[in-house]
Order: sequence, then structure tokens, then C-alpha cells
Amino acid sequence: MPVIAAYLYRNGHRVREIATRERVDCPTDRSEFVWIGLSDPCAEDVAELQALYGLHPLAVEDSLKDGQLPKVDVYGDQLFVIGRTARLEGDTIVYGQTAVFLGHSHIITVRQGSTRSHLPLREHLEASPDLLRQGADYVLHAILDFIVDGYLPLVGELEEEVAAMEQRTIDAFLERSEIARIFTLRRELMRFGRILVPMEEVARKLARNNLPCVDAEARHYFSDVLDHVRRVEAMTGGLREVLTSVFEFSNLMEQQRTGVITRQLAAWAAILAVPTAVAGIYGMNFDDMPELHSRFGYPIVLGGIAAVCGLLYRRFRRVGWL
Repeated sequence: MPVIAAYLYRNGHRVREIATRERVDCPTDRSEFVWIGLSDPCAEDVAELQALYGLHPLAVEDSLKDGQLPKVDVYGDQLFVIGRTARLEGDTIVYGQTAVFLGHSHIITVRQGSTRSHLPLREHLEASPDLLRQGADYVLHAILDFIVDGYLPLVGELEEEVAAMEQRTIDAFLERSEIARIFTLRRELMRFGRILVPMEEVARKLARNNLPCVDAEARHYFSDVLDHVRRVEAMTGGLREVLTSVFEFSNLMEQQRTGVITRQLAAWAAILAVPTAVAGIYGMNFDDMPELHSRFGYPIVLGGIAAVCGLLYRRFRRVGWL
């Protein structure tokens, strides 16, 4: 069985390691409980714990299916909670799943596809026995808080990337690959937002509803988790808006550049139309054309063309077309 850790805790302190096939009967004062952590188990592994701790079959089935949305389910006197972990790999947000079975005297975590171990969290809680002494529901709070805190580095990296992209938009025109990157990041943030909404609902239920295995005093801790989820959700929404603004700004800059080029081409076309028109008229070979037989006719015509072109050039420069 892929057991990461399995220990019995009493009054906030680790008592001993337990076997997963061992049934530990704890008192009802919440100060003694079992904490078992599994990573990527198979159905047979969880079935043993199901028989020992009376886990609901539907909850066991959901714990083994990666890709579940965050949720809180009540099965008799037990809670089943699913949280989604997230990490950034390149431009892609990769998700994992942590399922938690919570009873009065046990808490069992099942991680699927999550590379972030709970061992540092366990060590942190063991160094602060005051919370462990309160019961397994405080461990549930710590696990959810651990998951949500893992979102912050992800959002921080994306913020830096979006800020750099915003600066590049101001300094130069975006390439096609950079525009595709904008849409990729925006799509990933939209998917992340669809995870944050049910995560917020999970924290809200634990903070405000009267649920089995959750002490009234523990709700204040879950309210803190709720605040953290809302903070991440607000940051994510802000990043989506910035990415939309970056694309719109780049589009406006491109339209402006196209307009400038169009005006320049129109101005030069108007200037070149003068010698073209004069040359076209004199190319008709009529005998009565003005200055046709004059000694100075050719330079006079050229001078007239230059004068008109010069006036047009000054006019276009004054209005900002050239």
C-alpha cells in the first residue's frame, strides 16, 4: 500500500506508528485520532481502510477518480472533502486531487497526481501541538489551507509573466507567437477559475454550516481558508482582465500603425499623381500644347511639377501624414 504516513496522535503529540490493517479505537473527546496519508493508491488499498473505518463506497469511488471538482459530502457521521491542487509547468496549469475522509477519530488523505507532499505540513503541525490537540477537523483545515497556499506561487509566476508581456506590448508590437501565448494563458486562467469557484464553496460550507466532525470553534479557521481562496480568485480574475487588455491594446496599436502607413501611402500617392498627370497630358502629342515649342518649356514644366509636389509635401507634413 502506498502509505506515506500513518500515526496515532494523542493530546497533540504523535504516539506511535500504526499499521493500515490495525483498527484503533479512540475515545470520543477528540484529542486522540489517527492520521493516515496515501498517495496514488489502488482500489484494493482503499478497500482495506473502507472496511476498518466505515468509509462510504461512493466516497471511496470518488477518491480514486482523478479530475473530480472540489466538494463536501456528508455520509452519516463522517465528512468527505475533495480539494484540487495546482502547479505551473511551462504555460500549463497541472492539477492534482486530494480527497479527505474525516471522522471523529480518524482523518485519511488520498492524493492523486499531486507532487506536493504533506510531510512538511505534518511536521509543522507536530511542532504546534495546540492545534493537533483540538482534533482531526483542525488537521482538515491545515490540509485545505496547505492546498490553497500552493496556489499563490502559481499566480505569482503568472503575474510576472503577464507584467512582462504588458511591458513588451508597450515597447513593441506583439508577434503572432506572443498573441497565441496570451490566449493560452487566458484559457488556463479560465480553467483555474472553474476550480476556484467550487473550492470557495467547500471553504464556505465548512466555515458556516453545521457539519459532523467539525467543531464550532474550527469554523473560524475555515473562514481563513475562505478568505485565501477569495484572494486567489480575485488575483486570477485580475490577470484575465490584464491579458484581455494587453490583447486589445496590441490590436489598437496595430490598427494605429496600419492607419499611419495608409496615410503615408495616400500622401505619397497624391504627390506622385502630379507628375504622373502632367506626363500623361504631354504624352498625348498635340501640337498646341503650352510651352511645347518654347526653349524653356521643359524646365518650366519640371519646375511647376516640383513646386506643386513641394506644396503638397509641406501640407501633408503639417497635418502629420508624413
